This record gives sequence, C-alpha cells and structure tokens, in this order.
Amino acid sequence: MNIHEHQAKALLKKFGAPVLGGEAAFTVDDAVRTAKELGGPVWVVKAQIHAGGRGKGGGVKVVKSIEEVREAAESILGMNLVTHQTGPQGKMVRRIFVEDGCPIKDELYLSLLVDRGAGQIAIMASTEGGMDIEEVAEATPEKIITVRVDPATGLMPFHQRQLAFGLGLKGGAAKQCMKVIGSLYKAFTETDASLLEINPLVVTQSDDVVVLDAKMSFDENALFRHPDVAELRDISEEDEKEAEAKMFDLNYIRLDGNIGCMVNGAGLAMSTMDIIKLKGGSPANFLDVGGGATRERVTEAFKIILSDENVEGILVNIFGGIMRCDVIAQGVVDAAKLIKMSVPLVVRLEGTNVEKGKKILETSGLAIISASDLNDAAEKVVKAVKEAK
Repeated sequence: MNIHEHQAKALLKKFGAPVLGGEAAFTVDDAVRTAKELGGPVWVVKAQIHAGGRGKGGGVKVVKSIEEVREAAESILGMNLVTHQTGPQGKMVRRIFVEDGCPIKDELYLSLLVDRGAGQIAIMASTEGGMDIEEVAEATPEKIITVRVDPATGLMPFHQRQLAFGLGLKGGAAKQCMKVIGSLYKAFTETDASLLEINPLVVTQSDDVVVLDAKMSFDENALFRHPDVAELRDISEEDEKEAEAKMFDLNYIRLDGNIGCMVNGAGLAMSTMDIIKLKGGSPANFLDVGGGATRERVTEAFKIILSDENVEGILVNIFGGIMRCDVIAQGVVDAAKLIKMSVPLVVRLEGTNVEKGKKILETSGLAIISASDLNDAAEKVVKAVKEAK
C-alpha cells in the first residue's frame, strides 16, 4: 500500500525525522490559508499523487508570494498530471501539499527496502539526489552505496557512519545524517514498511539535514497490526477494479492483454500467465482468488474480469488443495449464468473432488470448454479467442 508524501512526512516526524512545516490542501482556499500560517517567504506547492516525476510534469512549483500560492494551487488542483510513472493516461490531482521552502546546498538520495534475497534491510544512498535512482544505477553505479542490516542485530552505529561518510558529509551534517538514518530505520521497521525513499534528502545552507521528499509503501499483509497506517489508504489513487477486488479479498492486477485469468495461488497464477504468453496469447490480468474462495467470491471475480472491455476469453485454472473443485465449479456455473457470459470460457480443474467438479461443468448446459491440463487449457483458450474474432 502506498501513501502520499504529506502522509509519509507526518508519519516520519513522529519518529524524529526532520521535515519542513506543511499541510495538505484540497481546495485553493485551504492552500492560501496554510501558506499564511506557515509565513513564508518561500513556499513549495506540490501535487499529491502516487507517482514520481511530479516536478518534471509541472506538479511542483516554488513560489514567493501568497498570490503565487493561489495561482499555483489553481493550476495544479484538478490537473491531469502525466509523469514517467503514471503512463500517458496520467493521474488526476485531488490534493496538494503546501510546504515551507528552504535554501538547498546539496541534494542526496536515501532509501530503505527489504532485500528478500539476503533476508536483510538494504539502505541505499547516493550523492546524486533529485535524480531517478535507476538512471544513476545505469550511468554511474559507483555513486550508489548499499549497506545491508541484519534484523538480528539491527542498525548499528558503523552502518550510519558508513552511509554518512559515503555521502561526503562531515562535522555537524554527518552527525545529523546519522541521526536521520536512525529515525528512518525505526520508522521503516516499526510500521512494517516495504519501501521508504527520500529523494532528495537535502543539506541546507546552514548544514541542516532535512527530509525534503518522502515516499512510503507498506506490506499489506501486516496492515492489521497498523490500523493507523491502513487509514491512510487513498482509494482514488488505486485502479478502480483492483480496489474493488480488495473488498472481496481477491488479489487482482489489471494488465493489457485480452485473456482473463482466474487462478488460486500466486505461483500458479504466474505460471498460467506465462503459458498463455507462450501459446501466443496475452493475459489481461493477474487474479488470485485464494485458497478459501467461496461461490460468491468466484462470482465477483468473474464480474471484475469481465468489466475489462479488453477481455475476449477467460481461463480458469484451479488446483483443489484446500479448495474443493466442486465448489469452484459451482461458482463458475453460477457466475456464468448470472453474468450471461459472452466470451469463450476454458476451465481446468485438478485436485480435491475434481470428478465432481467436472460433472457439474458438463451438466451445466453452458458452453464451457474443459481442459485436461494447463498446457491444454492455454492452447484451447488462445484458439477459442482467435476463432471468436
């Protein structure tokens, strides 16, 4: 789960990270009021969307008067902001962040993420703040410092020194940076974050170290431990269908293909998408109904798949381990009748009560194409889609 910059900064502030004064605004009048309360003389008006590259897209403006704050808020609020991360369709700006400005001497980069391969937390830092870290990694990889922290020992002073000195900081700035790293590590671990990116982390003209931008993502499986973080979710920033799927405990990600997939288990779902591609098709989605899917959940899954106008065929691939094949089969039949399915439907079942499941499909009176295995299922759905055109 992602949150907005202003939310991330408010959260980091609770852990002692140095952030500038600022407040979110949903209207132009709110922006002006906030600017007056902050006092100036320089403010930064920032679009709040779940995407990077806002400045390049015109979503960040530095202003030096209340009138300029008003003009910036009027131009940013409601705009369709297109960045390299939003895609050409862009994102509607529904809120902005009005923040104090500061005199910048140096821009640095700092991030924390889970290194699943090493089973540790990786802290990345670079002197090339303000740039896309991917570009830095490709052009000048030697400018990226990576320190890995073993969860068994936690963050140690030598980690902080290695990072601060690696960023070329000295004296008071180095000490402040070490303290900031400690605050960020504490925030990262105690909120079950999966990513914390500060780009840029700045050194001001007075050698103060400040978190100037912040991006945070959280492990959704741990949100039950953090109801305060869960409340920060902005549904309007998420894909409408993906948000709807979450309401029914479905793991759904929309893709750009034409063959809808309904599978139980993330690994099986990935394999299903791969073999569809191998057979010349293109998956329209990732959809994992989970191990305990009910008829109702299967019906909702079909509705979500078919709400994608690009879907021209559906492949259901179910392994009945915890889940019984007859329950899934009945759910498929109920959904097909309720929705009045008009695209080819291929179903492959294997596992617990598979024969009962196949019998339900055979006697349903519906034009359901049965498959013996995954290879057969992928071939049949790709062929059916081509023939239906």
